[in-house]
This record gives sequence, C-alpha cells and structure tokens, in this order.
Amino acid sequence: MKTPETIATAGLGRWLTLSNLASAATALLVASVLLIVFQFLLLRSAMVEDLGVQAHIVSDNSVAALLFNDGRAGTETLDALAASPSVQAAGIFTLGGRQLASYTRGRAAPVAPPSPALLEAGHRFGFSRLELVRYVDSQDIHIGYVVVRAGLERLYARLVGYVVLTLSIALSSLAAAYLLVRRMRRRVKSAEAHLHYLAHVDPVTGLPNRHAFNERLLSALSRVDQAGGSVGLLLLDLDNFKIVNDTLGHQCGDRLLKLVAQRLIACLRSVDVICRIGGDEFAVILESDAGAQGAVISAKILAALAEPFDVDVHDIYVTASIGISSYPQDGRDIETLIRNADTAMYQAKNGGKNAFELFRPELDQRVQKRLSLEVNLRKALERGELMLYYQPQFSLKDGRLVGLETLLRWNHPELGLISPAEFIPVAEESGLIVPIGRWALREACRQVAAWRAAGLGDVHVSVNLSARQTKDGQLIKDIIDALREAGMSPGQLELEITETVLMENVHANVELLQNLQTEGIRLSIDDFGTGYSSMAYLKRFPIDQVKIDRTFVRDIPGDGDDEAITTAIIAMAHSLGLSVVAEGVETEQQLDFLRKAGCDIMQGYYFAEPGTPERIAAFLRNSVTQEGTARISA
Repeated sequence: MKTPETIATAGLGRWLTLSNLASAATALLVASVLLIVFQFLLLRSAMVEDLGVQAHIVSDNSVAALLFNDGRAGTETLDALAASPSVQAAGIFTLGGRQLASYTRGRAAPVAPPSPALLEAGHRFGFSRLELVRYVDSQDIHIGYVVVRAGLERLYARLVGYVVLTLSIALSSLAAAYLLVRRMRRRVKSAEAHLHYLAHVDPVTGLPNRHAFNERLLSALSRVDQAGGSVGLLLLDLDNFKIVNDTLGHQCGDRLLKLVAQRLIACLRSVDVICRIGGDEFAVILESDAGAQGAVISAKILAALAEPFDVDVHDIYVTASIGISSYPQDGRDIETLIRNADTAMYQAKNGGKNAFELFRPELDQRVQKRLSLEVNLRKALERGELMLYYQPQFSLKDGRLVGLETLLRWNHPELGLISPAEFIPVAEESGLIVPIGRWALREACRQVAAWRAAGLGDVHVSVNLSARQTKDGQLIKDIIDALREAGMSPGQLELEITETVLMENVHANVELLQNLQTEGIRLSIDDFGTGYSSMAYLKRFPIDQVKIDRTFVRDIPGDGDDEAITTAIIAMAHSLGLSVVAEGVETEQQLDFLRKAGCDIMQGYYFAEPGTPERIAAFLRNSVTQEGTARISA
C-alpha cells in the first residue's frame, strides 16, 4: 500500500528527473548554437580568405592591362574566375573609378566601383553576398583595383549541413540521455520496490513484518480516532517452537512457520491483518468489532493449530499462547496497546500455554510488580540483602547429621523476607540467577570453612543449580575456585539439579555431570518424580543420589498412589546404586513409612527447620540426638 509520503516522494523524483533533463537539453541547445555560430564564422573567414586569394591572382595579372589600358586582356584575366562557382561578378577599375573590364555569371548584375568604405575595409558581407576589393600595384604604386562579388549560397548550404549534423548529434545525445535516465529510473524503481518489499515483508512467510505491522497498526488507530470504533490486537507466540529448530533444524522450522501462517490466514476475516513480528511471534490487527471478535478469533486459531503439521514426513504439533488488547479501552497509544497485549500473552503462557488471555488492568499491575522485583533484585546482591539458610539432612540408618541443603532467602529492607517462589522465577527469566548462583556457591563454601574453623567439623553441603547455570561455560571453573578459596574438599559439596533442567539438553548435561563427577563432586537429582522419571534417562546420568519431591511425601501414608510412587522411586534408585533423600518429612507416620520403604536420608520440619548460619552453628554445637529428631526453633 502506497502512503501519501511515498506518492509525494515518487512525484518529487519524477519532477527532479524532468527538471534535470530540461536543464541538460537547454545546455545542449546553447552549446549547439554556439558551435553553429562558431562554424559560421569559420566558414565566412575561409570564404574571405579563398576569395582574397583569387582576387590577388587577378590583381597580379591585371597590371599590364591597366598600364596599357587593354580591356580585352583584363576581360581574359577575369574569365579565369569562371572556375569558382561562388563568384557572381568581378571588375577591374582604374584609380579614378573607370571600369576597364568586367565579368558576370549568368544574369548577375555587374559590380560597381568600390565605395570608400569598401576600399577601407577590404571586404563587405551582405545577407546574400560578399564583396572584396584588392589594389593592383605596379612597383609598389596603386594603379587600380579589382572588385570581386561572390554569392553566399554555398556557404549557407554548408552551414545548413553543419547545423543538421550538430542538431542531430545534440538530439541523439539528448535522446540517449533520456533513454539512459529512463532505464536507470526503472532500475531505481525496481530497486526501491525490492527494498520496500524487504523492509515490509517477512521473507519466510510472505506476511507483513514488524515494520509494516507498526505502520498498519498506527494507520488503524488513526482511523478509529477519526471515525470512532475500536481496534483489536492479538499477539501470538508459538509454544516451545525452539525445540523444533533445535531438533529438526531451522529449515524445517521455517517451513513450519510458513504452514502456521497459512492456517492463521484461513482463520481471519478479509478486513483483518496478520503479520510476523519475530522468530515465532505473530500479530493480528482486528479493525472492526474488536471487543467481541478477539476471543472468538483466538479460539478459532487455537482450534486450527491443534491439527498436526506435516513437515518433511514429521507430524509436528504446535500450540500457541495469545494475548488480546483493544484500542482505545486498553491503551491510548500504540506502545501501551502492544505492551498490554504482550502482558496478556505472557499470562496465557504462564497459565499453562495453548490458551488466550484478555488484557485486564490487574495484569499490568502484576507486570509492574515483576519489573520492580527485578530492579530490586539486581541491587539486592550488591547491598548484601541475599542470604543462605541451611536445612539439616539426617541418615535413617543411624540418625546422624549427613549434610545441609542451602536455601536462598531475600531479606528486603522494606518488604521483609520475600518468598523464593516470587523472586527465583524472576532471577531465572532475567539471567540474574547466574551471578546469584555464583554468589550462593561461594557463600556456602565459605560458610563450611567458617564452621570448620570454629571447631564444628567438616560439614557436607548441597547447592542447587539452575537451568541458566548449567549453560554457563564458567560453571566448573567457578565451582573449583570456590572450593579452593574455602579449602574445602570436593566430596563435601553436592550439587542438585532438577529433572527438567537435565532434560533440556541431555548430551551437554551428561558431559557437564561427568566433568563434575571427575572433580569428585557429588551429584543429586532434585524433585525426582515430577519430571520425566524414566529409568532409561536416569541411568544415563552420572549421579549419586535422587531426592523424592515433597508432593509425594505430603500425603503418605494414606494416599495409595503416592505410597506406590514413593516406594517405586526408592526401589528403582537402589537398583541403580543410588541413595535416596525424602524432602518435606513432617510427621512420625511419614518417617515410619519411609524407613520401612528403605529411604536413606530425610529432611523436613520433623527434624529441623531451615535456619541461619548462626542457628545452624548452635545446632552443631549442641549436636544431634541419636534418633536424629533434634529441632531448630523457627
């Protein structure tokens, strides 16, 4: 679609082209006229010179005729001018002006005695003739003069030929220039059209791209401002599309995007506009009845995407998360409208994906809270607001303390203790979890060294690793540096990784765990049973321990399913030579069930609540009872 600015620019370009061509034509015409005038002066000068030579020859041969007053001899001398077609007439005159002899061609009038002006100038040009006079000298004394008159027809004929040639060359040059400019302009227009295509069209799907989306959305909002109504905006993000690129390749991913675009188009009305604005992100502009149609069209889109896509003999299932906002209800400008649709889309994604969500003001408040949380979290590490709590772990075999799990806490100066469930996801999404995890690792190792220095023995400690940390190329170096600085044995450190994190990139994580195990560090799978829970996967990882998630421990004994799952996990782990830790043990009945099932290690409020380093130090000083039922007060 051509905008007024585009049309104005094209008109200005044409005007400049014509103006330049007109200027070039004028310059060429002026140059041609100057060349013609110059050529005319050259031809005239040549004619004067040629006629002067002939007159000089006649004057030299007329001396005797004048001295002896021999008219016949003079006539014979003038007859030689018949060989020059330009000469019309000639005459030999005495100094007194009496004509001695004359020559005329055809019906030409005879020449008259020269006037004083002609004698002084030597020649005179008229419109149709040239008159030239030469003195006849005898012993350097003027005895008469010869007058020759020539017609200018041949000069004009030659001049016309030169004019035709010059103008032909000029016009040919101008025509060539015009054709060249026209050809260049076609190429420029073609290049401009191609650049416009590249700037406004997504090359993979053929849909309008982000730049075109911004223009069309702005245009739609302007129409609403002028004529009323509303505009709906749908932001659609494909769920887990990265897995397709990672497993089947980007070419397959591009083909899938093209098929997705075709299905989306089929779901829309003719007045709606769909654009691809990012890798796996699409936007739909609904220009009429947006409030009622947003949810209806979103439901149609989700239903259309539910059918599998046939891509290179693969059946690929795709879901999407959609956020809906409308103008002017949900935003008075384009930035706010897009941001609110994006907020609603992420709410749909966080709610389980494969869903759509309408924007509500409380969603924006939630986003603002998250942004505030991220800003404060960035400062928390610098200000020393983060701290580690430690929860004891006990052996069911002999009741002794076998280790401490580190738990991250945030003590905000104004908000107080903030739940890890609130700030850990923010740290993961923002990437802050990497420096925070690095700090937690060093702090845990430093604390173990401090307890040892206080005479409390060598304590084993476990630290959780996040998904981001496992992808950090500096992870192993950071771990080794932390152990070295604390003077801590690698065997005293245990790293916990969840099943979900392990399965994100199996090959890379297997290599990472093997390198960590080579360093002597113990490895544990956290929250076991909530992810893949496959023995085929479990035996591939070089781990030492599994931790049963508290969701299975919470309802035992009494819940038959949880009892069966817990018993199976313990048996499976033991069959692979792994020890088992149960989290969230809070009652004696849970303790008895897990002991009978063969669980190795337990942790939970039944034994001890998580505590600060100072409380853990007091706990270590007082030692642990043989049954392992010592508690730390909250």
